Amino acid sequence: MKILVSDPISEKGMEILKSANFEILDYQHKDIDINILPEIDGWVIRSGTKIGKEYLSKTHNLQVIGRAGVGVDNIDISEATKSGVIVMNTPDSNTISAAEHSFALIATLSRNIQKGHLGLMNGEWNRHELVGIELKGKTLGVVGLGRIGREVIKRAHSFDMKILGYDPFISQEMFNPDEVKVVDLDTLSAESDFITLHVPMLDSTRNLFNYDRISKMKSSARIINVARGGIINEDDLAKALNEGIIAGAAIDVFTSEPINGDHPLVSAKNILLTPHLGASTKEAKEGVSTSICEQICDFLNHGKINNALNMPVSNMEELKKLEPYLNLANKIGQLQSQLSKGAIKNIQFECYGTLEETKPLVLSFLKGLLENVSGSRVNFVNAFAVAEERGISVEHSYSSKKISYTNLIQTFVESETGEIKIGGSAFSDDHLRIVNLMGYQVDFKPTGNMLFLKNKDVPGVIGKVGTMLGDQNVNIAEYHLSRSKESDIAYAIIKLDNPATTAVLNSLSVLNDLLEVTPLSVK
Repeated sequence: MKILVSDPISEKGMEILKSANFEILDYQHKDIDINILPEIDGWVIRSGTKIGKEYLSKTHNLQVIGRAGVGVDNIDISEATKSGVIVMNTPDSNTISAAEHSFALIATLSRNIQKGHLGLMNGEWNRHELVGIELKGKTLGVVGLGRIGREVIKRAHSFDMKILGYDPFISQEMFNPDEVKVVDLDTLSAESDFITLHVPMLDSTRNLFNYDRISKMKSSARIINVARGGIINEDDLAKALNEGIIAGAAIDVFTSEPINGDHPLVSAKNILLTPHLGASTKEAKEGVSTSICEQICDFLNHGKINNALNMPVSNMEELKKLEPYLNLANKIGQLQSQLSKGAIKNIQFECYGTLEETKPLVLSFLKGLLENVSGSRVNFVNAFAVAEERGISVEHSYSSKKISYTNLIQTFVESETGEIKIGGSAFSDDHLRIVNLMGYQVDFKPTGNMLFLKNKDVPGVIGKVGTMLGDQNVNIAEYHLSRSKESDIAYAIIKLDNPATTAVLNSLSVLNDLLEVTPLSVK
């Protein structure tokens, strides 16, 4: 397997990939050759490589993208999901470095260190113009109370700072109110002496601090961003600084990187800029490199998933326990795919008995249903997305209703020509059975080559079918017939030693009592 590395990682990380016997395509310090994209199985990046539809459309074997770091706004996760590509990151490795850099910027702003340095470099001695402030007793507003935000809070406490926190997903119950007071964003903006940002880049956080919100801050306040570019509107911040709305800002990340001399913040007043150094320590670089390379190896060699951002099933241990039922759901999906005629509109997937975890089961079902008709690779990552793209409504549910089986999967697939009903149960790891077909009771193993028959429930059908198949030198392995007293229609599944040929199907089509004949093949 081939791994593309297109951003700098540590030598130790590279050694992990090499020792796993991967072929490394090393593009750490050169432009990517798009001709290699169809060959790669894994892709390791940091913040420099942007992966969108243009690249993803050229990858045919790509299974996983590994981001050595936390932020993934340089990856089009929606397109990766549609392509069936898992996106992983390393959420813990940068935490200390980002927190320390944030606090370094806070301390630098409080004592005007950047201004003092630049003044000395220009031959100036502006000591009396650079009177700073102590951090003790000041209020630090922390926007985002995740791992990095909490590490910043630890350091702020050692400076005897007061802490206001804002996070829409965290309540006061998570913190001692004497140490962190959780407030709304307006209160934090108005009462903080320093504001530091530690939220991801989402639609809800884009331009979170615009001119209007910055104007609500104290005129003596300062803002720090070591999170992601775009959380602060850069034009608005430059305007606010130049107008003296706030006292200063320190920015490590930008909407578009690298920036140049024309960027509005370069010429803004009271600004401190660093070139995306939040995770740039030896320890962090080593940590994210080794972590992501180990995750890539674990996934490609052993199917183990860590820190996946677009994998709908998070607990892989639970997934292993469901393996017989996942196989059953997949096989039912394959049957439904071959029996449903025309465009599929709606799917209902119901579980009974011991099968309370419906989501992974419906994903396995969709994989079996769609993998031969979608024109693209279908897996657990993109199954729902592929169904949505095809305009298929999917509902899945669990019922505690008493049934005749320990477990039961019941599926209903509605297409342009009607509804197909198939139900199955697993009696052991290798004892999978279809127990319901079109509402009729059956009992057959859903594997191998088969014929599905719909016929009039009249005498002689089985004999005529057997004779026709015998004349074509087709050996019948099993014949499963299901009928109902309430109907004049019967259904049958015939197991064959070999796939039914066109000649076999044509010979059966002349039988007037046969209403439908469909060849089936289940892996």
